[in-house]
Amino acid sequence: MIFPEYEKTGVVYHIVSLNDLKNVLSQGIQYDDKVTYHTKYYDFHKIIDDHRTENIPSWVIRKKAIFASLNYPEAHKFHSHTAILSIRIDPNKCWIANENCANAIYEPFILQEIEGFHQCRNYLATEGRSLLVAYWDTSLSFLKNLEQRYDRKKGYDAEVLIQHAIDPKDIEIKYILSDHQMLEVEEWRKRFCNC
Repeated sequence: MIFPEYEKTGVVYHIVSLNDLKNVLSQGIQYDDKVTYHTKYYDFHKIIDDHRTENIPSWVIRKKAIFASLNYPEAHKFHSHTAILSIRIDPNKCWIANENCANAIYEPFILQEIEGFHQCRNYLATEGRSLLVAYWDTSLSFLKNLEQRYDRKKGYDAEVLIQHAIDPKDIEIKYILSDHQMLEVEEWRKRFCNC
């Protein structure tokens, strides 16, 4: 893993586009404060929420979540032109779910509206539906996960659904990523700010 465990740091990790970084550092993070929320993710989150099982508390709402990770494996492939932030959370207002279940339906969900891909709807109604039920059935509270460690199970890619806003004071830049390198923020400043 790249970072020390949550028990030692008290933080989780959130990735933002460098284009959003200035706003995030000055305004904090809201679940719907990025353009991509409405153009790319709202309907996707909604279909997942529509498959919530009865055992999920009413305060857990995917379409109102800020997403984070507990950690990343050493070989994780990050997107270029982003920053990895450490953020302090209220663990009582967070939920853990298996992102692999959600990711497996993303492309079919998006492509189903394009000519030649309408048959994706069959996948979404069958295997996709089962994956979304599994997404919720294998989810648990953040605190319960710290006891049971679902995030360490093979095939379980834990995403943290943060159900509260993040204040700027609870955000720290850890890394800045480009196409070719991942630099800690101080390394980045030495390279690009001391000319």
